[in-house]
Amino acid sequence: MFSLNPDGPIPLVQQIVDGFRQLVDEGGLRAGSKAPSIRQFAHAHGVSVYTVVDAYDRLVAQGYFASRPHQGFFVRQRRVSALVSTGAGPNFNFDSMWYLRRIFENRALRLKPGCGWIPGEWLFGEGVRRSLRSLANDNVDLGGYGEPKGYLPLRQLVRDMLAEQEIALTSEHVLLTHGSSQAMDLAARRLVRPGDAVLVDDPGYPNLQYSLRFLGARLLGVPRTPSGYDLATLERLIIEHQPKVFFTQPRLQSPTGSVAQLAHLHRVVHLADKYDFVVVENDIYADLDPEPRPSLASLDQLNRVVYISSFSKTISPNIRVGYLAANPDLLEDLAQLKMISGLTSSEFNERLAYGALIDGRWRKHIKGLRERLARAHELTAAGLLKIGFELFCEPKAGVFLWARHPDIPNATELAYKGGEHDILLGPGALFTLDSSLAPSPWTRFNVAFCEDPAVFAFLQAQRDANRAAG
Repeated sequence: MFSLNPDGPIPLVQQIVDGFRQLVDEGGLRAGSKAPSIRQFAHAHGVSVYTVVDAYDRLVAQGYFASRPHQGFFVRQRRVSALVSTGAGPNFNFDSMWYLRRIFENRALRLKPGCGWIPGEWLFGEGVRRSLRSLANDNVDLGGYGEPKGYLPLRQLVRDMLAEQEIALTSEHVLLTHGSSQAMDLAARRLVRPGDAVLVDDPGYPNLQYSLRFLGARLLGVPRTPSGYDLATLERLIIEHQPKVFFTQPRLQSPTGSVAQLAHLHRVVHLADKYDFVVVENDIYADLDPEPRPSLASLDQLNRVVYISSFSKTISPNIRVGYLAANPDLLEDLAQLKMISGLTSSEFNERLAYGALIDGRWRKHIKGLRERLARAHELTAAGLLKIGFELFCEPKAGVFLWARHPDIPNATELAYKGGEHDILLGPGALFTLDSSLAPSPWTRFNVAFCEDPAVFAFLQAQRDANRAAG
Protein backbone atom coordinates (compact mmCIF):
# COMPACT_ATOMS: atom_id res chain seq x y z
CA MET A 1 0.00 0.00 0.00
CA PHE A 2 2.52 2.59 1.21
CA SER A 3 5.28 2.68 3.80
CA LEU A 4 5.85 4.91 6.81
CA ASN A 5 9.09 6.44 8.03
CA PRO A 6 8.96 6.70 11.84
CA ASP A 7 12.30 8.53 11.91
CA GLY A 8 11.38 11.13 9.29
CA PRO A 9 10.55 14.79 9.92
CA ILE A 10 6.86 14.35 8.95
CA PRO A 11 4.60 13.15 11.81
CA LEU A 12 3.24 9.63 11.37
CA VAL A 13 -0.34 10.88 11.38
CA GLN A 14 0.37 13.17 8.44
CA GLN A 15 2.25 10.41 6.61
CA ILE A 16 -0.82 8.18 6.84
CA VAL A 17 -3.12 10.96 5.67
CA ASP A 18 -0.84 11.83 2.74
CA GLY A 19 -0.47 8.17 1.79
CA PHE A 20 -4.19 7.51 1.59
CA ARG A 21 -4.90 10.80 -0.15
CA GLN A 22 -2.39 9.93 -2.85
CA LEU A 23 -3.91 6.47 -3.28
CA VAL A 24 -7.39 7.91 -3.65
CA ASP A 25 -6.36 10.79 -5.95
CA GLU A 26 -4.38 8.46 -8.24
CA GLY A 27 -7.08 5.78 -8.35
CA GLY A 28 -5.29 3.20 -6.24
CA LEU A 29 -8.34 3.16 -3.96
CA ARG A 30 -11.64 3.57 -5.75
CA ALA A 31 -14.80 5.15 -4.38
CA GLY A 32 -16.74 2.68 -2.27
CA SER A 33 -13.81 0.41 -1.48
CA LYS A 34 -13.21 -0.43 2.17
CA ALA A 35 -10.11 0.89 3.91
CA PRO A 36 -8.11 -1.34 6.25
CA SER A 37 -9.53 -1.38 9.74
CA ILE A 38 -7.90 0.79 12.39
CA ARG A 39 -6.33 -2.19 14.14
CA GLN A 40 -5.29 -3.93 10.91
CA PHE A 41 -3.42 -0.87 9.70
CA ALA A 42 -1.85 -0.23 13.11
CA HIS A 43 -0.62 -3.84 13.36
CA ALA A 44 0.68 -3.97 9.77
CA HIS A 45 2.68 -0.74 10.10
CA GLY A 46 3.77 -1.02 13.73
CA VAL A 47 2.07 2.19 14.88
CA SER A 48 -0.33 3.08 17.68
CA VAL A 49 -4.05 2.52 17.20
CA TYR A 50 -4.59 6.10 18.35
CA THR A 51 -2.25 7.44 15.66
CA VAL A 52 -4.35 5.66 13.02
CA VAL A 53 -7.58 6.92 14.61
CA ASP A 54 -6.28 10.48 14.31
CA ALA A 55 -5.33 9.96 10.65
CA TYR A 56 -8.63 8.34 9.70
CA ASP A 57 -10.49 11.09 11.52
CA ARG A 58 -8.70 13.70 9.40
CA LEU A 59 -9.39 11.75 6.21
CA VAL A 60 -13.09 11.70 7.03
CA ALA A 61 -13.03 15.43 7.78
CA GLN A 62 -11.25 16.12 4.49
CA GLY A 63 -13.80 14.14 2.49
CA TYR A 64 -11.61 11.17 1.54
CA PHE A 65 -13.17 8.59 3.87
CA ALA A 66 -16.68 7.99 5.17
CA SER A 67 -17.24 6.18 8.47
CA ARG A 68 -20.10 3.71 8.73
CA PRO A 69 -21.02 2.56 12.26
CA HIS A 70 -20.16 -1.09 12.89
CA GLN A 71 -18.78 -1.48 9.35
CA GLY A 72 -15.61 0.57 9.13
CA PHE A 73 -14.22 3.21 6.78
CA PHE A 74 -14.89 3.48 3.06
CA VAL A 75 -13.48 5.65 0.30
CA ARG A 76 -15.86 8.48 -0.41
CA GLN A 77 -16.84 9.64 -3.89
CA ARG A 78 -14.79 12.78 -4.54
CA ARG A 79 -16.22 15.68 -6.53
CA VAL A 80 -12.84 17.15 -7.44
CA SER A 81 -14.09 19.50 -10.11
CA ALA A 82 -16.56 21.13 -7.77
CA LEU A 83 -13.88 21.67 -5.15
CA VAL A 84 -11.50 23.19 -7.64
CA SER A 85 -14.04 25.45 -9.29
CA THR A 86 -15.50 26.82 -6.07
CA GLY A 87 -12.32 26.92 -4.06
CA ALA A 88 -14.17 25.13 -1.30
CA GLY A 89 -12.24 23.52 1.48
CA PRO A 90 -12.95 20.20 3.13
CA ASN A 91 -16.37 19.63 4.67
CA PHE A 92 -15.69 19.42 8.38
CA ASN A 93 -18.45 17.92 10.46
CA PHE A 94 -18.88 16.36 13.86
CA ASP A 95 -19.58 12.92 12.37
CA SER A 96 -15.85 12.60 11.84
CA MET A 97 -15.50 12.20 15.59
CA TRP A 98 -17.60 9.02 15.69
CA TYR A 99 -14.84 6.46 15.68
CA LEU A 100 -12.64 8.59 17.90
CA ARG A 101 -15.33 8.67 20.55
CA ARG A 102 -15.86 4.94 20.21
CA ILE A 103 -12.17 4.35 20.95
CA PHE A 104 -12.20 6.60 24.02
CA GLU A 105 -15.15 4.77 25.56
CA ASN A 106 -13.39 1.41 25.26
CA ARG A 107 -13.72 -0.33 28.62
CA ALA A 108 -10.63 -2.47 27.93
CA LEU A 109 -8.19 0.20 29.13
CA ARG A 110 -7.09 -0.39 32.73
CA LEU A 111 -7.53 3.16 34.06
CA LYS A 112 -10.64 5.12 33.03
CA PRO A 113 -10.56 8.71 34.35
CA GLY A 114 -12.28 9.85 31.14
CA CYS A 115 -15.27 7.49 31.22
CA GLY A 116 -18.86 8.49 31.92
CA TRP A 117 -20.01 5.81 34.36
CA ILE A 118 -19.68 5.06 38.06
CA PRO A 119 -17.65 2.05 39.24
CA GLY A 120 -19.77 -1.05 39.58
CA GLU A 121 -18.77 -1.58 43.20
CA TRP A 122 -20.13 1.90 44.04
CA LEU A 123 -23.61 1.04 42.73
CA PHE A 124 -26.55 -0.61 44.50
CA GLY A 125 -25.58 -4.17 43.63
CA GLU A 126 -26.95 -5.72 46.81
CA GLY A 127 -30.27 -3.97 46.35
CA VAL A 128 -30.52 -5.22 42.77
CA ARG A 129 -29.77 -8.78 43.87
CA ARG A 130 -32.41 -8.62 46.59
CA SER A 131 -34.92 -7.27 44.08
CA LEU A 132 -33.99 -10.01 41.63
CA ARG A 133 -34.54 -12.71 44.24
CA SER A 134 -37.91 -11.20 45.08
CA LEU A 135 -38.91 -11.19 41.42
CA ALA A 136 -37.92 -14.83 41.08
CA ASN A 137 -40.16 -15.71 44.03
CA ASP A 138 -43.07 -13.70 42.60
CA ASN A 139 -43.29 -15.84 39.43
CA VAL A 140 -43.40 -12.78 37.16
CA ASP A 141 -45.28 -13.35 33.89
CA LEU A 142 -42.66 -13.36 31.14
CA GLY A 143 -45.10 -14.05 28.32
CA GLY A 144 -46.38 -10.57 27.54
CA TYR A 145 -45.40 -6.95 27.02
CA GLY A 146 -45.45 -4.26 29.66
CA GLU A 147 -47.71 -1.22 29.83
CA PRO A 148 -47.08 1.40 27.09
CA LYS A 149 -46.15 4.05 29.65
CA GLY A 150 -44.28 1.63 31.89
CA TYR A 151 -44.81 -0.29 35.11
CA LEU A 152 -47.44 1.65 37.07
CA PRO A 153 -45.99 1.24 40.60
CA LEU A 154 -42.66 2.64 39.40
CA ARG A 155 -44.39 5.54 37.64
CA GLN A 156 -46.21 6.27 40.90
CA LEU A 157 -42.93 6.14 42.79
CA VAL A 158 -41.37 8.56 40.29
CA ARG A 159 -44.37 10.84 40.80
CA ASP A 160 -43.70 10.84 44.54
CA MET A 161 -39.97 11.40 44.08
CA LEU A 162 -40.63 14.41 41.83
CA ALA A 163 -43.20 15.74 44.27
CA GLU A 164 -40.38 15.93 46.82
CA GLN A 165 -38.65 18.22 44.30
CA GLU A 166 -41.82 20.37 44.19
CA ILE A 167 -42.89 19.18 40.73
CA ALA A 168 -46.65 18.65 40.92
CA LEU A 169 -47.83 15.81 38.65
CA THR A 170 -49.72 12.55 38.44
CA SER A 171 -48.45 9.17 37.27
CA GLU A 172 -50.05 9.98 33.88
CA HIS A 173 -47.41 12.68 33.44
CA VAL A 174 -44.64 10.01 33.66
CA LEU A 175 -43.30 7.83 30.83
CA LEU A 176 -40.75 5.11 31.62
CA THR A 177 -38.06 4.62 28.99
CA HIS A 178 -35.12 2.42 28.08
CA GLY A 179 -32.70 4.67 29.94
CA SER A 180 -32.43 8.44 29.66
CA SER A 181 -30.97 8.06 26.15
CA GLN A 182 -34.30 6.81 24.81
CA ALA A 183 -36.07 9.61 26.64
CA MET A 184 -33.83 12.20 24.98
CA ASP A 185 -34.30 10.54 21.60
CA LEU A 186 -38.09 10.51 21.93
CA ALA A 187 -38.12 14.20 22.87
CA ALA A 188 -35.84 15.07 19.96
CA ARG A 189 -37.90 13.13 17.40
CA ARG A 190 -41.12 14.69 18.61
CA LEU A 191 -39.89 18.27 18.88
CA VAL A 192 -37.28 18.70 16.13
CA ARG A 193 -37.70 18.90 12.35
CA PRO A 194 -34.99 19.24 9.67
CA GLY A 195 -33.67 22.78 9.56
CA ASP A 196 -34.92 23.73 13.03
CA ALA A 197 -32.63 25.81 15.21
CA VAL A 198 -31.95 23.94 18.45
CA LEU A 199 -30.06 25.22 21.49
CA VAL A 200 -27.67 22.90 23.33
CA ASP A 201 -25.09 23.26 26.08
CA ASP A 202 -21.57 23.94 24.80
CA PRO A 203 -19.63 21.92 25.79
CA GLY A 204 -22.25 19.24 26.13
CA TYR A 205 -23.33 15.66 25.61
CA PRO A 206 -21.91 14.14 22.37
CA ASN A 207 -24.63 11.51 21.89
CA LEU A 208 -27.30 14.19 21.97
CA GLN A 209 -25.37 16.27 19.46
CA TYR A 210 -25.12 13.26 17.11
CA SER A 211 -28.82 12.53 17.46
CA LEU A 212 -29.92 16.10 16.79
CA ARG A 213 -27.65 16.45 13.77
CA PHE A 214 -29.01 13.18 12.41
CA LEU A 215 -32.48 14.73 12.60
CA GLY A 216 -31.25 17.72 10.58
CA ALA A 217 -31.20 20.28 13.39
CA ARG A 218 -29.06 23.41 13.26
CA LEU A 219 -27.25 23.29 16.59
CA LEU A 220 -26.55 26.52 18.45
CA GLY A 221 -24.15 26.25 21.37
CA VAL A 222 -25.02 28.06 24.60
CA PRO A 223 -21.70 28.55 26.43
CA ARG A 224 -21.57 27.06 29.92
CA THR A 225 -20.14 29.13 32.72
CA PRO A 226 -19.20 28.04 36.25
CA SER A 227 -22.53 29.47 37.44
CA GLY A 228 -24.67 28.15 34.60
CA TYR A 229 -25.07 29.91 31.26
CA ASP A 230 -23.73 32.85 29.30
CA LEU A 231 -27.13 34.53 29.48
CA ALA A 232 -26.28 37.35 27.06
CA THR A 233 -25.28 34.85 24.37
CA LEU A 234 -28.33 32.72 25.12
CA GLU A 235 -30.73 35.61 24.56
CA ARG A 236 -28.90 36.76 21.43
CA LEU A 237 -29.11 33.29 19.91
CA ILE A 238 -32.82 33.11 20.74
CA ILE A 239 -33.59 36.46 19.12
CA GLU A 240 -31.50 35.77 16.02
CA HIS A 241 -32.47 32.14 15.35
CA GLN A 242 -35.87 31.57 17.02
CA PRO A 243 -35.08 28.06 18.27
CA LYS A 244 -37.73 25.40 18.75
CA VAL A 245 -36.05 23.63 21.68
CA PHE A 246 -33.30 24.05 24.26
CA PHE A 247 -31.72 20.77 25.43
CA THR A 248 -29.83 21.45 28.63
CA GLN A 249 -28.42 19.88 31.78
CA PRO A 250 -28.56 22.53 34.51
CA ARG A 251 -27.37 20.36 37.42
CA LEU A 252 -23.88 18.76 37.68
CA GLN A 253 -23.52 19.05 33.93
CA SER A 254 -21.41 16.76 31.81
CA PRO A 255 -18.64 17.53 31.05
CA THR A 256 -18.13 20.68 33.14
CA GLY A 257 -19.72 19.65 36.46
CA SER A 258 -21.28 23.11 36.67
CA VAL A 259 -24.60 23.86 38.38
CA ALA A 260 -26.88 26.61 37.07
CA GLN A 261 -27.80 29.17 39.72
CA LEU A 262 -31.44 29.83 40.55
CA ALA A 263 -31.37 33.20 38.78
CA HIS A 264 -30.18 31.47 35.61
CA LEU A 265 -32.98 28.91 35.83
CA HIS A 266 -35.56 31.66 36.21
CA ARG A 267 -34.11 33.44 33.19
CA VAL A 268 -34.27 30.31 31.02
CA VAL A 269 -37.92 29.72 31.96
CA HIS A 270 -38.75 33.37 31.28
CA LEU A 271 -37.08 33.30 27.86
CA ALA A 272 -38.82 30.04 26.92
CA ASP A 273 -42.17 31.60 27.70
CA LYS A 274 -41.38 34.91 26.00
CA TYR A 275 -39.99 33.41 22.80
CA ASP A 276 -42.15 30.27 22.66
CA PHE A 277 -39.76 27.33 22.79
CA VAL A 278 -39.62 24.05 24.73
CA VAL A 279 -36.89 23.21 27.24
CA VAL A 280 -35.75 19.60 27.64
CA GLU A 281 -34.10 19.30 31.06
CA ASN A 282 -31.66 16.43 31.51
CA ASP A 283 -31.36 15.89 35.27
CA ILE A 284 -29.75 12.44 35.43
CA TYR A 285 -27.41 13.43 38.28
CA ALA A 286 -30.14 14.75 40.58
CA ASP A 287 -29.76 11.83 43.02
CA LEU A 288 -26.04 12.55 43.32
CA ASP A 289 -26.61 16.14 44.46
CA PRO A 290 -26.60 16.53 48.26
CA GLU A 291 -28.16 19.99 47.98
CA PRO A 292 -31.96 20.36 47.54
CA ARG A 293 -32.08 22.60 44.49
CA PRO A 294 -34.95 23.76 42.27
CA SER A 295 -35.08 22.50 38.72
CA LEU A 296 -36.39 24.07 35.55
CA ALA A 297 -39.33 21.68 35.81
CA SER A 298 -40.17 22.78 39.35
CA LEU A 299 -40.15 26.43 38.29
CA ASP A 300 -42.19 25.78 35.15
CA GLN A 301 -44.38 22.89 36.40
CA LEU A 302 -44.04 21.04 33.09
CA ASN A 303 -45.67 23.80 31.08
CA ARG A 304 -42.78 24.22 28.62
CA VAL A 305 -40.25 21.92 30.28
CA VAL A 306 -39.80 18.22 29.58
CA TYR A 307 -37.99 16.62 32.53
CA ILE A 308 -35.71 13.60 31.98
CA SER A 309 -33.83 11.46 34.48
CA SER A 310 -32.61 7.92 35.04
CA PHE A 311 -31.61 5.32 37.62
CA SER A 312 -28.47 4.30 35.70
CA LYS A 313 -26.11 6.41 37.80
CA THR A 314 -27.34 5.13 41.15
CA ILE A 315 -28.75 1.59 40.76
CA SER A 316 -27.07 0.15 37.65
CA PRO A 317 -26.57 1.23 34.03
CA ASN A 318 -27.26 -2.33 32.88
CA ILE A 319 -30.93 -2.37 33.81
CA ARG A 320 -31.55 0.65 31.52
CA VAL A 321 -34.48 2.32 33.27
CA GLY A 322 -35.08 6.02 32.74
CA TYR A 323 -38.10 8.28 32.63
CA LEU A 324 -39.47 11.57 31.41
CA ALA A 325 -42.21 13.81 32.71
CA ALA A 326 -44.16 16.23 30.55
CA ASN A 327 -47.55 17.86 30.18
CA PRO A 328 -50.24 15.28 29.32
CA ASP A 329 -50.73 16.20 25.65
CA LEU A 330 -47.03 16.05 24.84
CA LEU A 331 -46.54 12.93 26.93
CA GLU A 332 -49.21 11.07 24.93
CA ASP A 333 -47.31 11.88 21.73
CA LEU A 334 -44.07 10.67 23.28
CA ALA A 335 -45.72 7.44 24.45
CA GLN A 336 -46.96 6.86 20.91
CA LEU A 337 -43.45 7.38 19.54
CA LYS A 338 -42.13 4.94 22.11
CA MET A 339 -44.61 2.30 20.92
CA ILE A 340 -43.77 2.92 17.26
CA SER A 341 -40.02 2.62 17.74
CA GLY A 342 -39.80 -0.19 20.28
CA LEU A 343 -43.23 -1.15 21.63
CA THR A 344 -43.03 -1.11 25.42
CA SER A 345 -40.00 -0.84 27.65
CA SER A 346 -39.00 -3.86 29.74
CA GLU A 347 -41.42 -4.39 32.62
CA PHE A 348 -38.99 -6.90 34.10
CA ASN A 349 -36.26 -4.25 34.31
CA GLU A 350 -38.74 -1.70 35.65
CA ARG A 351 -39.86 -4.12 38.37
CA LEU A 352 -36.21 -4.78 39.16
CA ALA A 353 -35.54 -1.05 39.56
CA TYR A 354 -38.71 -0.63 41.61
CA GLY A 355 -37.66 -3.36 44.01
CA ALA A 356 -34.28 -1.69 44.51
CA LEU A 357 -35.85 1.73 45.09
CA ILE A 358 -38.25 0.50 47.78
CA ASP A 359 -35.46 -1.44 49.48
CA GLY A 360 -35.01 -0.18 53.05
CA ARG A 361 -31.30 0.47 52.39
CA TRP A 362 -31.80 2.65 49.32
CA ARG A 363 -31.54 6.01 51.10
CA LYS A 364 -28.47 4.85 52.99
CA HIS A 365 -26.90 3.81 49.68
CA ILE A 366 -27.57 7.23 48.12
CA LYS A 367 -26.12 9.03 51.15
CA GLY A 368 -23.00 6.86 51.04
CA LEU A 369 -22.59 7.34 47.28
CA ARG A 370 -22.78 11.12 47.62
CA GLU A 371 -20.19 11.06 50.41
CA ARG A 372 -17.88 8.83 48.40
CA LEU A 373 -18.12 11.13 45.37
CA ALA A 374 -17.47 14.19 47.56
CA ARG A 375 -14.24 12.60 48.84
CA ALA A 376 -13.25 11.68 45.29
CA HIS A 377 -13.86 15.29 44.18
CA GLU A 378 -11.63 16.58 46.96
CA LEU A 379 -8.79 14.19 46.11
CA THR A 380 -9.03 14.69 42.34
CA ALA A 381 -9.20 18.47 42.56
CA ALA A 382 -6.18 18.53 44.88
CA GLY A 383 -4.21 16.21 42.58
CA LEU A 384 -4.96 18.27 39.46
CA LEU A 385 -4.23 21.61 41.15
CA LYS A 386 -0.92 20.28 42.47
CA ILE A 387 0.20 19.51 38.90
CA GLY A 388 -0.90 22.97 37.73
CA PHE A 389 -4.31 22.28 36.17
CA GLU A 390 -6.96 24.98 36.09
CA LEU A 391 -10.44 23.83 37.17
CA PHE A 392 -13.52 25.18 35.40
CA CYS A 393 -15.40 24.96 38.69
CA GLU A 394 -15.43 22.83 41.84
CA PRO A 395 -18.92 21.38 42.29
CA LYS A 396 -17.78 18.94 45.04
CA ALA A 397 -20.62 16.66 43.94
CA GLY A 398 -21.59 14.59 40.95
CA VAL A 399 -19.15 12.78 38.73
CA PHE A 400 -17.05 15.23 36.70
CA LEU A 401 -14.34 17.86 36.83
CA TRP A 402 -13.46 19.91 33.73
CA ALA A 403 -9.84 21.01 33.69
CA ARG A 404 -7.02 22.28 31.49
CA HIS A 405 -3.29 22.83 31.85
CA PRO A 406 -1.37 25.79 30.31
CA ASP A 407 1.40 23.44 29.16
CA ILE A 408 -0.97 20.89 27.56
CA PRO A 409 -2.75 22.76 24.74
CA ASN A 410 -4.15 19.71 22.93
CA ALA A 411 -6.20 17.34 25.09
CA THR A 412 -6.84 15.01 22.15
CA GLU A 413 -3.12 14.40 21.78
CA LEU A 414 -2.96 13.85 25.53
CA ALA A 415 -5.72 11.26 25.21
CA TYR A 416 -3.89 9.41 22.43
CA LYS A 417 -0.83 9.18 24.65
CA GLY A 418 -3.00 8.13 27.55
CA GLY A 419 -4.31 5.22 25.49
CA GLU A 420 -0.78 4.06 24.86
CA HIS A 421 -0.31 3.98 28.66
CA ASP A 422 -3.56 2.04 29.23
CA ILE A 423 -5.37 5.19 30.41
CA LEU A 424 -8.70 6.36 28.98
CA LEU A 425 -9.11 10.16 28.98
CA GLY A 426 -11.99 12.38 27.86
CA PRO A 427 -10.60 15.12 25.59
CA GLY A 428 -12.60 18.32 25.22
CA ALA A 429 -12.98 17.96 21.44
CA LEU A 430 -15.49 15.17 22.05
CA PHE A 431 -17.87 17.54 23.84
CA THR A 432 -17.61 20.79 21.91
CA LEU A 433 -19.76 22.00 19.04
CA ASP A 434 -16.68 23.33 17.25
CA SER A 435 -16.77 21.56 13.85
CA SER A 436 -13.28 22.62 12.81
CA LEU A 437 -11.61 19.80 14.75
CA ALA A 438 -9.46 22.46 16.40
CA PRO A 439 -7.61 21.14 19.46
CA SER A 440 -9.13 21.82 22.85
CA PRO A 441 -7.07 22.12 26.03
CA TRP A 442 -9.94 20.89 28.22
CA THR A 443 -10.30 17.36 29.59
CA ARG A 444 -13.19 15.74 31.43
CA PHE A 445 -12.15 13.83 34.55
CA ASN A 446 -14.40 11.30 36.23
CA VAL A 447 -13.48 11.68 39.89
CA ALA A 448 -14.60 8.14 40.71
CA PHE A 449 -11.80 6.79 38.50
CA CYS A 450 -8.99 9.13 39.56
CA GLU A 451 -7.98 7.39 42.77
CA ASP A 452 -5.02 5.54 41.23
CA PRO A 453 -1.78 7.59 41.58
CA ALA A 454 -0.77 6.39 38.11
CA VAL A 455 -3.28 8.84 36.63
CA PHE A 456 -1.55 11.87 38.14
CA ALA A 457 1.91 10.44 37.47
CA PHE A 458 1.02 10.18 33.77
CA LEU A 459 -0.38 13.74 33.67
CA GLN A 460 2.68 15.14 35.41
CA ALA A 461 5.00 13.30 33.01
CA GLN A 462 3.13 14.75 30.01
CA ARG A 463 3.29 18.22 31.52
CA ASP A 464 7.04 17.87 32.03
CA ALA A 465 7.56 16.52 28.50
CA ASN A 466 5.65 19.44 26.99
CA ARG A 467 7.64 21.94 29.03
CA ALA A 468 10.90 20.37 27.94
CA ALA A 469 9.83 20.41 24.29
CA GLY A 470 8.75 23.95 24.18
